Amino acid sequence: MGYSSSDDDMPLARPNGRVSAARVTASVDKALDRSAPDAPAGGENIVVRRKASDGMDLDNAGNNKRKSRTSISKIDYKDESDSDAAPLAKRPRSKKALESDSDDEPISKSKTNKSTPRKPVDDSSDDDVPLGNLAKKKAAIEKEAAKASQAIRANDAKKKATPKKSIKDESDDDAPLAKSTTKKRQSNGIVGKRKSNGVKEESDSDAPISKKSKASAPAKNGRATPAKSTKKSEKEGEDGEPEYEWWNAPKPEDDTIKWQTLEHNGVLFAPPYEPLPKHVKLMYDGIDVTLPLEAEEAASFWVAMMTPASSHHLENPTFRQNFFNDFVEIIKKAGGAKNAAGEKIQIKSLDKCDFSKMYDNWLAKTEAKKNKNLSKAEKEAAKAEKEKLEAPYVQCLWDGRPQKVGNFRVEPPSLFRGRGEHPKTGRVKTRVWPEQITINIGRDAKIPEPPKGHKWKAVQHDQKATWLAMWQENINGAYKYVMLGAASDVKGQSDFKKFEKARELKKHIEKIRRDYTKELKSEVMADRQRATAMYLIDKLALRAGNEKDTENEADTVGCCSLKYEHITLEPPNKVTFDFLGKDSIRYNETATVDAQVFKNFKLFKKAPKTDGDDLFDRLTTSQLNKHLNSYMQGLTAKVFRTFNASFTMARLLRQLETDPRSKGSIAEKVKLYNDCNREVAILCNHKRSVGASHDQQMQKLGDRIKGLRYQQWRTKMMILDIDPSQKKKKGAAYFQIDEDIDKEWILEHQQFLVEEQRMKITKKFEKDNEKLKAENERTLPEKELKERLLAVKELEAKFKKENKSNKVEAEGRGPTVEKLVAAVEKLDDRVKVLEMQAEDRDGNKEVALGTSKINYIDPRLTVVFSKKFDVPIEKFFSKTLRDKFRWAIKSVEDADDWEF
Repeated sequence: MGYSSSDDDMPLARPNGRVSAARVTASVDKALDRSAPDAPAGGENIVVRRKASDGMDLDNAGNNKRKSRTSISKIDYKDESDSDAAPLAKRPRSKKALESDSDDEPISKSKTNKSTPRKPVDDSSDDDVPLGNLAKKKAAIEKEAAKASQAIRANDAKKKATPKKSIKDESDDDAPLAKSTTKKRQSNGIVGKRKSNGVKEESDSDAPISKKSKASAPAKNGRATPAKSTKKSEKEGEDGEPEYEWWNAPKPEDDTIKWQTLEHNGVLFAPPYEPLPKHVKLMYDGIDVTLPLEAEEAASFWVAMMTPASSHHLENPTFRQNFFNDFVEIIKKAGGAKNAAGEKIQIKSLDKCDFSKMYDNWLAKTEAKKNKNLSKAEKEAAKAEKEKLEAPYVQCLWDGRPQKVGNFRVEPPSLFRGRGEHPKTGRVKTRVWPEQITINIGRDAKIPEPPKGHKWKAVQHDQKATWLAMWQENINGAYKYVMLGAASDVKGQSDFKKFEKARELKKHIEKIRRDYTKELKSEVMADRQRATAMYLIDKLALRAGNEKDTENEADTVGCCSLKYEHITLEPPNKVTFDFLGKDSIRYNETATVDAQVFKNFKLFKKAPKTDGDDLFDRLTTSQLNKHLNSYMQGLTAKVFRTFNASFTMARLLRQLETDPRSKGSIAEKVKLYNDCNREVAILCNHKRSVGASHDQQMQKLGDRIKGLRYQQWRTKMMILDIDPSQKKKKGAAYFQIDEDIDKEWILEHQQFLVEEQRMKITKKFEKDNEKLKAENERTLPEKELKERLLAVKELEAKFKKENKSNKVEAEGRGPTVEKLVAAVEKLDDRVKVLEMQAEDRDGNKEVALGTSKINYIDPRLTVVFSKKFDVPIEKFFSKTLRDKFRWAIKSVEDADDWEF
């Protein structure tokens, strides 16, 4: 096989790089077949964790830099934002920015207006490292998911062969109707026509499959008017105001128009810098130095990181150099540093800077805030003052409806840290002023007043943008946005569309997999590389990856940007991946892959390629996503992760319907759900490192369980105190203490119980006095506390007597054998709950359940599980998540049979 560095049809080649030939000749293909031993049957996609000693040093993982493909238009780092926000709707974009191949950007073929901002990505917590010790389970999950998918496709094929039925008699094969299927469903006033496979020809792709809106009135000003339906689109919310149910409303004719009216109060700026006392100075080379106010503030950012938790940054040479360069530049621009005599001092070395006086002052202020013993009234007053300051910015009026604003605060100045080995770590993030901020608001709305003496950079009225304010930060030139909160209608609609897009993929996945499997053997190198990348994205849940400017960005890679050195081949079909993934988290795994995929990797690594050369040298993420878009409008590599997660979760939850454990307690049902969630996390490679406090937490939980067992034993001994004959009736084994509870542990636990009671009594006494003080009444004397603490001494004496006599006197009012037996049973239930929690927590120590539950599993699946198995939704979603997924909770509240 030949290689070319100047092939006319190879625009992806670097000037000095080695690039694969455009076509795979038959002779080269056969030669690869002869050189490869036969791969064993089965075992495809099994991932095995490698030890750190097998590859690059974990501690130095970030130093393994890769070369960038310089002939491809690089992403301009100034136009990239790490704020999870959309790009400015109408600002001019460079050619480089437009050629950005992020897998989170809209596909170029989609009907996305250039002025429409990119939607924020909400998966920052996704640690993308697969689990080695659960690899076989992952393979089994994939195998079962494939069987289920085949069953669905077979069912679809059967329906295609069935004569067309009337609308009245047909049901939606992808999602059963929540209510009666005999009613005609309408969208925007048009009766939906169905194909023979049960899919509407004119169906709304963004509407839930299980619920379709009824007819609406004709659109006014480009916006459809919600029509009456069996379920009103507006109900009374918690605050008594009408609640707009957008998920039941028809889709507007022009969905690029995001709002008709928009009112808000701008942004909340960071508080001004408070100068240091005059005696607190920076020392340089042993003498006190007076800094300009701007430089003093920059120095305070360094001081704030001198804590044990952050001090490792201060040891980073890049961090130190970047800070010092900015620090010196700020001093120079602000007029220079001066000694006590007012003479200018040249600061030339960070090593000669002594921040100890500044740190002592900062630490004293910090500790004073922590230890400030405020009364309840003082705390409430401080809280009220804070809420009063924030109140004008918390909500906006979006089309006349109050909506919570997410990040209404302007980020305060500080030192930039970055993720991984970021080249700009340590630089000073300067204060943002109103003159840098663009406001987006309705034409007829009152423009927010900027702080006195300032003015806004610009005010615009872009109805296609969903941000309220925007500015450009100084580190990376990234645009920061004030967006609506996670619980807002706009964010909910974004989540809704994401999961509906994943549901839609269910109809196309068979053809996609069939095509890329066929193209794994294509003679066209570009097609073969694309098919191999699709295999990795679908089967191993790798991210697509983007081009990087290694001078300005952390050096992380994905599937399309893998280099020669990032994979190691082990015949017959094992591939070891070793690279830095998203957020600079190391991906170091060995996967057993399809034999053809292994063969392709050999081809992509064929000499004269070497370290620094691209494996997928004829593929970019934008090209991959354009190809995916040809199967389904808006399909990107990221949709596969959402689809595979939700599809697998749906299958696992269905299996629970016949599981006898689903009839157990709420705690048992929650554990069943978490077990399913864990399997999805395994499938999606959501990994987290075991926390440093995990063993300590497990120890505490173990002690709580042992404490309950000890309490249970004491209660049983009380039974014998009342009726010794119970020992014969129930048997001696019933009254035996657990083997793992020895005498030494009992003494420690008794001391813990004594101290716990002492603390409770003391805190109760202090709380009573706080209440009396707030009501201007006389506080309780210390004598009262001493009297209350007599109960502690009584408990100590009781334990001492029990240890000596091995007998426990019955406690409580009117104790009886029946009451005590009931108490033993209740304690037994509590022990079982804690044991399940311990098992669950230990099973999750390496798995990031939150990532899959929040970002990849359709929340409607969780809601249906909650309803079907009678588990409060609060067990799965916190208050914040219940607000975020309000649309999911409401949209399927009457649909127990909803399916993904």
